[in-house]
Amino acid sequence: MYLAEKTGMLMPPETAARYLVIQWLMLQIRGTGPILGQAHHFLKFAPEKVPYAMERYAKAAIRLCGVMDARLAEVEYLPGAYSIADIACWVWSMTSAWQGVDMAGYPHAKRWFDEIGAWPAVQRDLKVSE
Repeated sequence: MYLAEKTGMLMPPETAARYLVIQWLMLQIRGTGPILGQAHHFLKFAPEKVPYAMERYAKAAIRLCGVMDARLAEVEYLPGAYSIADIACWVWSMTSAWQGVDMAGYPHAKRWFDEIGAWPAVQRDLKVSE
């Protein structure tokens, strides 16, 4: 948030728009990151299968994807205009299969994910991180 505000990029200065970005960042910080991280662990990496945890975090991942899909049915990007909130949430969407989420069932989130993922700058970054 500091860098976005300092550079004047990816964080709108208008109060209402700024708080929409913050709202979606907070969802990522308190929901998407922790929940999807647990889904990754229990569904893909845990040395032993824990059915309760697997089901709990898979359902939570599906719920979060549904929240994003519903919002993206109304707007092009999560807070309305592309921002740091989209960046923070997009990276978690890269591993949706690890979370037990089939993006085909969420057409608006899939459109958003595919669009951002096709950008040349994102493609360059993905190549560097391979």
